[in-house]
Amino acid sequence: MRAARLHKIGEPLRIDEVEVPVPRPTDVLVEVKACGIVPNLGNVLRRLYDFPVLCMPKLPAVFGLDATGVVVEKGAQVHGLEIGDRVYVNPARYCGGCRDCRMYHPQSCPAFTFNGYFGFSKHSQALFDDYPYGGFCEFMTAPVYSLVKLADQVSHETAARWGYLGTGYRALRRAGVGPGSTVLINGISGTLGLGIALFALGLGVQQILGTGRDRGLLESVRAINPGRIQVHSAYDEEPLTDWVHRLTGGTGVPAVIDALFTETPKEPLLTAMSTLRRGGVHVNVGGVTELVPIDMFAAMSRDQSFIGSTWFTTADGQEMADMAAAGQVDLSVFEHEIFKLADVNDALSLMKNRRGGFSNYVICP
Repeated sequence: MRAARLHKIGEPLRIDEVEVPVPRPTDVLVEVKACGIVPNLGNVLRRLYDFPVLCMPKLPAVFGLDATGVVVEKGAQVHGLEIGDRVYVNPARYCGGCRDCRMYHPQSCPAFTFNGYFGFSKHSQALFDDYPYGGFCEFMTAPVYSLVKLADQVSHETAARWGYLGTGYRALRRAGVGPGSTVLINGISGTLGLGIALFALGLGVQQILGTGRDRGLLESVRAINPGRIQVHSAYDEEPLTDWVHRLTGGTGVPAVIDALFTETPKEPLLTAMSTLRRGGVHVNVGGVTELVPIDMFAAMSRDQSFIGSTWFTTADGQEMADMAAAGQVDLSVFEHEIFKLADVNDALSLMKNRRGGFSNYVICP
């Protein structure tokens, strides 16, 4: 089969011929139909070892985070899935044997790893060895625990966005939002933020407030549901805190979800924090890397919570797929930019031209 592999940092990916992998007893073999391109992937590939807190796979490596496809072979111990099933492959890998895994908290596993991207500790290489193929290839193996079954209503191209959508969905769940509630999405027009807005609508959130810079993109987001979405640009004369308090009767918001892009300075995050009401919760899934000062005494006095959230479970992914199949969430706003596997380097170079969160760059082998 063909696979796009990175052989040397800073060089383009090469299209290599490699053996089709064989699934182990608890694995399946998936024929890849689409794989999303993470907006930050090009930066990671150029600076692979500049991230000391992360574990990168040994080279050559097959990247590709969000793969979807069809089950074409399964191991003898795989039950409940059939040949021909349409699936999204959750790239989250974990050991399955540690206490956190046994307690169904895989994100806390010391070996937690993103297949086709990077890991979070020295233990990750063992999981890269178990599952060496990301989604930029024609076939990949995956553990049965990673599979989300997709209804026909969800296209492979749309499901290739599931990673960002799922990250936002889990943040909404951790923030406790639901029917009748209000949420502020910091960075609503970006790849993360737009998905959070769509699933907030699906969960029945009554008032969705969003921040961003590009007024045109913000207006496109507001137009999705003008009755429930309101937006604020960083260039507006009215300060964000005043705007939020005006729209919430002076109380502030019960939940802020921070979806700012990588390397954003800390000031916009701090401003969003200031809009929290008493008892509010701030969930960060964004890319701010600066140290953020928090007044812990004020947070204690106001009964506020600050949470970091990483990725999502396969159960979350299945809930999302079921919501989409039932019509609870409308994912038709995405503008798919589709590339063949041979054109993966062109796709990476064009990512900077995307139309905010509306653009969905996908490799279809």
